[in-house]
Amino acid sequence: MSRGLASKLMVSGTRHRVAAFTGLFTFSSLLLLSVLLAGQAVAAESEARLEIFSPDESIVVAFMLKQGAPFYEIKRSGVEIIRPSRMGFQFKNAAPLDGDFAVADSRASSFDETWVQPWGEVKEIRNRYNELRVELEETSAARRRMTVVFRVYDCGVGFRYELPRQENLKDVEIMDEKTEFALTGPHDAWWIPAYRDNRYEYLYTKSSLAEMDTVHTPLTMQTADGFFLSIHEAALTDYASMTVASKGDNVLKCDLVPWSDGVRVKASTPFVTPWRTLQIAENPGELITCYLILNLNEPCVLEDVSWLRPGKYAGIWWGMHIGKYTWGSGDRHGATTANVKKYIDFAAENGFLGVLVEGWNLGWDSEWWLGGSVFDFTTPYDDFGIEELSRYAAAKGVKIIGHHETSAAIENYESQVDAAFSFCRRYGIDVVKTGYVGTRVSETEWHHGQYMVRHCRKIVEKAAKNRIMLDVHEPVKDTGIRRTYPNMMTREGARGMEYDAWSVDGGNPPDHSTILPFTRMLSGPFDFTPGIFDLHFEELRPDNRVNTTLAKQLAYYLVIYSPLQMVADLPENYENQPAFKFIVDVPADWSETRVLNAQIGDYVTIARRERDGQDWYVGSITDEQPRQLEAHLDFLQAGKKYVAEIYADATDADWNSNPYAMNIHSALVDSDTVIRLALAPGGGQAVRIRPASEAEAGDVAPYSP
Repeated sequence: MSRGLASKLMVSGTRHRVAAFTGLFTFSSLLLLSVLLAGQAVAAESEARLEIFSPDESIVVAFMLKQGAPFYEIKRSGVEIIRPSRMGFQFKNAAPLDGDFAVADSRASSFDETWVQPWGEVKEIRNRYNELRVELEETSAARRRMTVVFRVYDCGVGFRYELPRQENLKDVEIMDEKTEFALTGPHDAWWIPAYRDNRYEYLYTKSSLAEMDTVHTPLTMQTADGFFLSIHEAALTDYASMTVASKGDNVLKCDLVPWSDGVRVKASTPFVTPWRTLQIAENPGELITCYLILNLNEPCVLEDVSWLRPGKYAGIWWGMHIGKYTWGSGDRHGATTANVKKYIDFAAENGFLGVLVEGWNLGWDSEWWLGGSVFDFTTPYDDFGIEELSRYAAAKGVKIIGHHETSAAIENYESQVDAAFSFCRRYGIDVVKTGYVGTRVSETEWHHGQYMVRHCRKIVEKAAKNRIMLDVHEPVKDTGIRRTYPNMMTREGARGMEYDAWSVDGGNPPDHSTILPFTRMLSGPFDFTPGIFDLHFEELRPDNRVNTTLAKQLAYYLVIYSPLQMVADLPENYENQPAFKFIVDVPADWSETRVLNAQIGDYVTIARRERDGQDWYVGSITDEQPRQLEAHLDFLQAGKKYVAEIYADATDADWNSNPYAMNIHSALVDSDTVIRLALAPGGGQAVRIRPASEAEAGDVAPYSP
């Protein structure tokens, strides 16, 4: 009997009854279900095993009851990835929900759709999975119920708990989610620590699992078997963020970020948890192009998405970080009417979406970073003429991008947010950057607990009602809610470019950005703020500099995805710079994404096709080591000629000693061309590939490596 049709319950080797299934059995090998029982009644049995396969059969997930306790395990291509791992909950003032179970029912189904993103790193995403629902019921007198749901994709697995409404389990306080990830060896891992005051803003450490403590997700690993794994979560809506703690013997355990009173999650049935996700790949590039996180979120709830507009933006932000301007009032105040007009002119001349204005509102003259309700979100400084600037920006076709720094004072922001968004609408501001600088929100809570998760969802929903796009800094990590609320455009949540401006450790080392695409970036878009052309700023910050070549700054626009991409440097630093043309040309919205080269912490090459267009762009970066890589252009339309505009490190370029050296040239290419990527230490290469005109096809020299 084929796997796809085999479904049987076994009792002591004898067929007992057929389990109930729902769904379309249109894929081969949809389900293998075998429940091995020791007694005579299914509802009373404490031993069971059910298996579900991915559509391509490469991944199999098994759910098991062992003496009434729930476990799961995962294999890929016959290789064990997750050993039997515990599941369940521990409650405050209630018995644990982690054992004494029997399988009350089980159902399998398949699903296959293709949906269109209003913006994104790809336009169309296929959502194809096989699902197994296992309904569990306690055999004790309470007979509490819990459902475990698995969705198995070709690139990974998502699973979550569903607790239905029930008499013996109403209001719950979760003290521990017992979900484990029992790995098969001391894998290499790339991680940042959890429970630190600086949120997610740490450099990544590479170590074995044994050397980890408690870490944030996404957590990325490489196994001795040659697989690449990433643990994360999807659809975090009203729950605590999941960190993972090392428990020895290569076992990682879910560690929910607690409230200040020690409770992890406060809920009432019915409720569902976020999806716990595991991406599994045979090479690191496949992690980047797996869209499991997005697929596990609910579809878009916005009826009209026409107002959502990706793009590039300028801003006075970098000048503040290097000390040229101040957020607060005074002689160097950045957010003045005259200064903002200069930036609006710069954005208009180059076709940029908008201008980010920070430091415009009352509150910045206090020690705001220490917390407290200091900010007023509707009252500008006297030297910031909002009415004049809104008219000026509109006449130039440029958006003013608002800024709401909260200093992590959540109650103060929530008390003003309706008025603040009305203020934005009045002045044509439909993009807002929010910030939550502080070691705790509301002075007591972690940035990643349920309290902050609830707040962020509230702000996203209010912003959507006001047709406002969001760029969130000091955020709760991305778990794919941009599918449901695509006005949640981008966020920070890692060490970005600002660390090069002032960090006492010298800024981001060259390998930092070669780790990000395989860790932080797996969760979603990152407002990294690239595009710095003045890599040294000795007069303002003599102990800091940008630790890249100029060509690497260009490549960031491809490697580090964001639908809102900042053109971060001062406008005057782009004057008479031939390389600036690439930033003017490169889009912020894409139809296709391909990873051409990838090695975590060493290098990455990514190609993207512009949204609904024919132009391709390629970005490649390396760590402190020089690289000789190749970009095969077989993604181009066969039989068609293209012009490649190449921005490459010069032969003597070096991030430390000669960062500005660059060669810019054009060449004729086609789908058979292989471009040589000669990357300097700390360097990169950026390429625009556009269809050639008839004249160019005859005049531009063919590519020669």
